[in-house]
Amino acid sequence: MVLIGQIAQVAIALGIFNVWVLRFNKPTGYRGKGAANMREEFAAYGLPVWAMWLIGGTKIALAVGLLVGLWFPVLVVPCGVGMGILMIGAIAMHIKVGDEPIRALPAVVMLVLSVLTVIR
Repeated sequence: MVLIGQIAQVAIALGIFNVWVLRFNKPTGYRGKGAANMREEFAAYGLPVWAMWLIGGTKIALAVGLLVGLWFPVLVVPCGVGMGILMIGAIAMHIKVGDEPIRALPAVVMLVLSVLTVIR
């Protein structure tokens, strides 16, 4: 079970880096309300720009914590719980704006992976 948790940790980190670094200014099929980039997505949710930076920075910090947790396991549970909470928020935002369920799929997958990191 530990190996599954570690794979989940790495998968979460890679997913967060992909969305918040590589695809930050690019459209994807999963952005809320069909936004073209992260700034537009947060605007569609009715959130201010500072919230985008706060949430993004927090997600990146938690992702780094999950990677560092491979060597310092004490970080895994707090980072996994934090990421799970943020993913619940992401799912709630998709519901708030009436997105079709497929747009929330990445957040749901990340939530499941977060749970796997915590229960290992």
